[in-house]
Amino acid sequence: MTVSSLQNHGFKPLALPCGDREISGVYIGDLLSWVMSHAKPDNAWITVMSNINVIAVASLVDVSCVIIADEDVLTEDVIAVAKEKNINILSTTSPIYETAVAISELL
Repeated sequence: MTVSSLQNHGFKPLALPCGDREISGVYIGDLLSWVMSHAKPDNAWITVMSNINVIAVASLVDVSCVIIADEDVLTEDVIAVAKEKNINILSTTSPIYETAVAISELL
């Protein structure tokens, strides 16, 4: 499944510079250092973190996308950096667990 195909399942794109990236699994985490050491490349990373450091971690790990759950909001400057760094970001109003289950069912 590609990142851009998540749009067909209720996920709102905030930045999709590489929407054709494949999703290989799901990782949930908000402790950035933990995500850096445990998430895998091509995972969809689900978080409620919304600061600029999320973009740096996503780039280091090479996740296929970041999904901001629980109606959290990203500022325009964070979205601009995501686009510049080719980081896909989507959002959802669903809680983290429900988001992970929905993606898992799609995979």
